[in-house]
Amino acid sequence: MTSGVRKAVFFILLVGVAAIGYQFMIKPANAHLAKSKISVETKLRKLAEFEKATAAADDLNKQLEQLQEAIKFFESKLPPTSQIHEVLEQVTVIAQKQGLKPKTIRTLQSKDNSGYVEQPLKMELEGNFNSFYSFLLELEKLPRIMKIRELSLDKQLQNEGQIAADFIVSIFFQNKNS
Repeated sequence: MTSGVRKAVFFILLVGVAAIGYQFMIKPANAHLAKSKISVETKLRKLAEFEKATAAADDLNKQLEQLQEAIKFFESKLPPTSQIHEVLEQVTVIAQKQGLKPKTIRTLQSKDNSGYVEQPLKMELEGNFNSFYSFLLELEKLPRIMKIRELSLDKQLQNEGQIAADFIVSIFFQNKNS
């Protein structure tokens, strides 16, 4: 064998080893690497979703804490049902202090809701309009949750500035079952 033939056989042998090495080593390694990259990208996407979910859960926890604080605040404004007479007395005292004459004050059917009881009072008062306005302002300052419904003001024709007020004030109390 001459040196040129030897070189050609050696070159063919080297190319064959490279081709076989590529076919059996590099190509499977590249396929495995591609699968690994896809797996890593999938896991990174899931991780990003989990991070978003965690942030949303944290926001929900903060909102829940804020709602619980709001519930505590409003519950502090709801006296127990056993204090209904005290609240009625306070409303009557405020009306008398403002110089209003109560024609009638009567309780209506209470509405029992989950968490609270609404006790409506039908009131008819007579007096000066400014006194009635002051009465409403005093009611507003009470540390209670109240709502005025069905307000009707009638001007008394014989006395200037005098009115007759007919309204329902609802006072809210804690439900004793809660």
